[in-house]
Parts: sequence; C-alpha cells; structure tokens
Amino acid sequence: MNYRKANLKDEYLKQSVFTASPAELIVMLFDACIKNLKLADILLNEDGRIGDAGLRLSKAQEIIGELIASLNSDIPLSQEILPVYQFLLTSIRDMNLKKDLTQLPGILEVLESMRDTWEQVAKTAVRYNKGVSVG
Repeated sequence: MNYRKANLKDEYLKQSVFTASPAELIVMLFDACIKNLKLADILLNEDGRIGDAGLRLSKAQEIIGELIASLNSDIPLSQEILPVYQFLLTSIRDMNLKKDLTQLPGILEVLESMRDTWEQVAKTAVRYNKGVSVG
C-alpha cells in the first residue's frame, strides 16, 4: 500500500470513529480485539513469530481494558458485563504469557457473540434515532 492510500485509509478510520455512536464505537473495539487475536494466532502458529504474536495479544488486552473503562457503573447491566470482560482479560493475558492459544476458539466465540449483540444495539439505536448509553 502506498503512502497516499495509507493516509486515506487512516483518515477514513478517524472519520468513522469521530462520527460513530457510542454503541458503534464498542462494536469497533470488539472488531479490533477479534482481529488482533486472529492475527496473533496466525503469527504464532503459522509463522512462528512469537514476539509479533505477543504484541497482538497485548493489543487485545488493551482493548478489553478500554471496554472495561467504557462501562457505566450507574447502569446495572454493567455489573453483569464486568466479570465477562475480566474473564476475557485474564484469559488473553494467560495466553500471552504462556504463548498457548488453545483457549482462543472459546474466547473468540464470546467476543463475537458480544460484538453481534452490540451491533444489534447500534442498529436499533439508529433505527429509533436515540442515543445509547455505553454500559
């Protein structure tokens, strides 16, 4: 990818983030987390690039941290979501430390399910033109 295309892609991503609803931002975080975990799997198991895989796993951990930070403690559902996020964070951290991704399919299943749920929330919010509180 040449420099101009890279800049256009970066600008498009920035605009997507700036114009996204709170629920859409959560979907973007889940997408990025899933992408990083899948890349870590390829880097570790197909390419043997342990260091690069570790960076991707660390990025996924950071994203889960952002999801935790996005929780609104005033919303009761947040208290139910928090343990799931903590489980994901611990599992990804353990995979990174051990460089063992045997838990990855289950982790991806949880992440993809949560991502799909947030996507439905985002679509519903757009349909009814209401703001959605991140929680």
